[in-house]
Amino acid sequence: MSKNIKVEELKTKRFVVRKSLIGKNVVFSFTNKKGDNIKYNHDKVYSIMKDKLENLPCWEKYKSYTATNNIPLVCRNVEIL
Repeated sequence: MSKNIKVEELKTKRFVVRKSLIGKNVVFSFTNKKGDNIKYNHDKVYSIMKDKLENLPCWEKYKSYTATNNIPLVCRNVEIL
């Protein structure tokens, strides 16, 4: 018996992690300035970055973290989809 898990796919102009999307099984895709199309699972990225995010002022104030040019170093070379 398989469960149908709804995955919401969102396109953005930059890398984004938001408190409001934690646990919602969202997959983001964006194209960085080099033209690379990057796709990632929001929940996987959050679990990798959780400790760092909770110490950032933007996470507390805006409840989100963004990066315009690329994905953070901590998320590169790991499975994020």
